[in-house]
Amino acid sequence: MKKILTIFIILIFSQLLSLMAVAGSDGTLKINKQTENQNTEIKDCFETVNRGIFAFNQGLDKIFFKPVAKGYRYLPKPIRSGTSNALNNLSNVVTIPNNILQGQFKEAGINTLRFSINTTLGIAGIFDVASYYGLNKLDKEDYGQTLGSWGVKEGCYFVLPVLGPTTVRDAVGSMVNFSGGDAWYNVTVANNTQYFENSDYYYSRLTAGIDFRAKNLEAFDSLQKNSLDLYASVRSLYLQDRKRKIQNLDETTETMNDDDWEEIDTQ
Repeated sequence: MKKILTIFIILIFSQLLSLMAVAGSDGTLKINKQTENQNTEIKDCFETVNRGIFAFNQGLDKIFFKPVAKGYRYLPKPIRSGTSNALNNLSNVVTIPNNILQGQFKEAGINTLRFSINTTLGIAGIFDVASYYGLNKLDKEDYGQTLGSWGVKEGCYFVLPVLGPTTVRDAVGSMVNFSGGDAWYNVTVANNTQYFENSDYYYSRLTAGIDFRAKNLEAFDSLQKNSLDLYASVRSLYLQDRKRKIQNLDETTETMNDDDWEEIDTQ
């Protein structure tokens, strides 16, 4: 039963990745009505099959993830804010090594200090104490971005069942997380420690996806309503966002913030 539950959580988390794939490096959803005709230089391998898989993933979101995200919004504001802070703090275990691999030593130092302060004084990251000391949150980094910064091309764009949109490069980068590149994965799943269970990793990833989905309910609805071709829009948004992250561009887009529930709740 435990194994079945773990597999189910993995599938849920993976589907949420397809929703988060169009998020910016600060966790925001990018909406641009001119995206559908862009990024055509990237090959969309097996587009017919990709569209069928995309439709399946959208159906899964409609019957499960969106309702769960709506329910999540009813949680008290301090719980949601604390959860977001803790998850963001945890993401530093992947961001920091990628800062170093990309030569971003200043950013690596700031993120290391943030992680140390928030994990201790902030009680496992529930409170963003580091920001009070002027150590503001920086953009997240991952191994796909690092490969891109090293000059590795995207390769073919494709959509996976449940896993959602990706490219060959980003898929390879994601595999690094499960090959020793994610410290949180190492202490929960890869190694049999007495302090954590395998499910702790998947629960944290699932919660991160739900938290993000809940903050972007209106943004996703707007994207679906205003897109002539939702598949093409998501594809373009994904490719544009990956390019923006790799080049560390600071572009202004229509977004909903991913780390300030106070602001979201008052809109």
